[in-house]
Amino acid sequence: MTDPSTSKLNPGLVWLMSIATGLTVASNYYAQPLLHAIAQDLGLSVPAAGAIVTTAQVSYALGLFFLVPLGDRLDRRKLIFIMTLLAAVGLCASALSSNLAVLLAGTAAAGLFSVVAQVLMPFAATLAGPHERGKVVGTLMSGLLLGILLARTFAGIVASLGNWRVVYGVAAVLMAVLAFVLRQALPRHASQAAAGMSYPRLIASIAGLIAQEPVLRTRSLMGAFSFAGFAMFWTSLAFLLSAPPFNYSTFTIGLFGLVGAAGALAAARVGRLADRGKGETATRFGLGIMLASWLPLALGQQSALWLVLGVILLDLAAQTVHISNQNAIYRIRPEARSRLTAAYMTSYFIGGSIGSMISAWAYAHGGWYAVTAAGACMAIGCMLVWKTRPRTTAAAVQG
Repeated sequence: MTDPSTSKLNPGLVWLMSIATGLTVASNYYAQPLLHAIAQDLGLSVPAAGAIVTTAQVSYALGLFFLVPLGDRLDRRKLIFIMTLLAAVGLCASALSSNLAVLLAGTAAAGLFSVVAQVLMPFAATLAGPHERGKVVGTLMSGLLLGILLARTFAGIVASLGNWRVVYGVAAVLMAVLAFVLRQALPRHASQAAAGMSYPRLIASIAGLIAQEPVLRTRSLMGAFSFAGFAMFWTSLAFLLSAPPFNYSTFTIGLFGLVGAAGALAAARVGRLADRGKGETATRFGLGIMLASWLPLALGQQSALWLVLGVILLDLAAQTVHISNQNAIYRIRPEARSRLTAAYMTSYFIGGSIGSMISAWAYAHGGWYAVTAAGACMAIGCMLVWKTRPRTTAAAVQG
């Protein structure tokens, strides 16, 4: 068993875990640039197609709450291996689906087990030394956001060469291969903190953490608002770009993920700010950029250049706030990092699922301006949560 007090993460393992984090979370986002193609193939309305994204987010949230806490109780390497394989099965089911019901079932399975990304995150934080934890978390978070964004580019390219089903088929193969690579590379690591705790008590203890830790409550609510706005934009982008005046192909729509990747990479240094005790400064910066990003995004209906600027700013802000949130909660209960992650990320993806649902409805009833107005409201909500946080959280988030 690996001793977390002495273990060191070598750079190669950090990068492998970062790639794995991105590839697993990408399972939830392949559909977004393909929604119009899936809708045409299966004869779906815009809101019905939006249900694919909502299902992915809801199932991911369920996996976060009911599966991620097992990282505080079981051998994490074995848990990661099994969950990655099961996510591959869900992707395979989606590839073979012939109607919406089967596609939603495959999407739900892939979403449920792709929370393995959130088992990897606290695993890396535990293996890292205190002086490098922020940097390691930042690297894995960059992998996660790049996975979310580049999933769209990957889906666009592969669909242009085949169709949307091929996207899911290739993704299933990649996930299966990744499962065996991780089983070989990761160290064994079974947490002792909750080793004797029954599964019901393990899950129930999450509520106790939420009740006891104001930092966790504040950061979880901020994460929900932040990711709701992020999901609002990306859910409706395919509908905007596939319609006049753009009329872009699936391939071109997918390329917008590359634009967002620039913002994600720029935010990779946020973890280093936390290591230097400037986590609160990073949070303020991210919140300001988040609100500002919605102006160019609103103007993007007239020009793709405005969209490009807005995407860079939005993704930079989302990554900055998210990394700051993660670093803040990992400081409060080192022995319960998987359960802290479960609480925070459940809130985060519930926000994303609500944002996706609102986005599809807003676009259908009010167009792009309604989507961006709703997104700006989410940014304001996030700022208000930060502004009204309990005084006791201010010192805790530093560092």
